[in-house]
Amino acid sequence: MFLKVLLLSIVLVAVVFVLMAISILIKKKGKFPNIHIGSNKEMQKRGISCATTQDKLAQKETIKIKPLHLGGDGESQTLSC
Repeated sequence: MFLKVLLLSIVLVAVVFVLMAISILIKKKGKFPNIHIGSNKEMQKRGISCATTQDKLAQKETIKIKPLHLGGDGESQTLSC
């Protein structure tokens, strides 16, 4: 019984792939759709990008931050009352 269900599933998946390939070949400029978040126009309008892009932007922001120098000749300065 399990083997029959497995074979039926494999056949159905194969038929779906063949139909997808045929639809792509029949279209004039047929190609697989680009479903990446960064290339979606609606997501770009809303300012949403993929996690990798957001991480790169956050890394650039942290690089811009420079340490605060309080003056002096590099020695640590202490305050006393």
